[in-house]
Amino acid sequence: MDIQQIINQRYTMPTTSLNKLRQCLTEVSYPKGFRVLESGKVEKNIFFIKQGIVRAYTSVDGKEITFWVGKEGATLVSMKGYVNDESGYETMELMEDSVLYVLERKKLKELFSEDLHIANWGRRYAEMELLATEERLISMLSAIASERYKELLKKEPDLLQRLPLGSIATYLGITQASLSRIRAQIK
Repeated sequence: MDIQQIINQRYTMPTTSLNKLRQCLTEVSYPKGFRVLESGKVEKNIFFIKQGIVRAYTSVDGKEITFWVGKEGATLVSMKGYVNDESGYETMELMEDSVLYVLERKKLKELFSEDLHIANWGRRYAEMELLATEERLISMLSAIASERYKELLKKEPDLLQRLPLGSIATYLGITQASLSRIRAQIK
């Protein structure tokens, strides 16, 4: 996904502002399994997925719990690192060979103070991420596992081909055995 598409899905900026932001981006490629962000480290960059898929997970009682999945167009950021300059609790691992755009946090903050359109884009990004997090939390608290799986099938069917079932199960808040039962019932 082109960086202009990624940016404009949040907030459409004038060309001059978009170009300022584009000039601060670097395109990088990493292999499947690469950890873009690691728990316990302060991340000073923000990443946008041009091509590929990533999962964010944390370790609970020695088990990896996937709590977020992003694909083309998504943004990778450690909010603790971005907001408080603290080490993050999450690890973000590429699940496919991927191409990302990288933006330094320091440079983005400079752009926010220099350009109102870029600042508005950042605000809109934060608002949309908060809404997405709220929707996911409500779903996890109110929907039964089979409903969460059906919603995933409806909204993101390609994830089933792009992620291991164990990651999908923890993302849905269930065991892999429960996911297998749900899949068998739905077929």
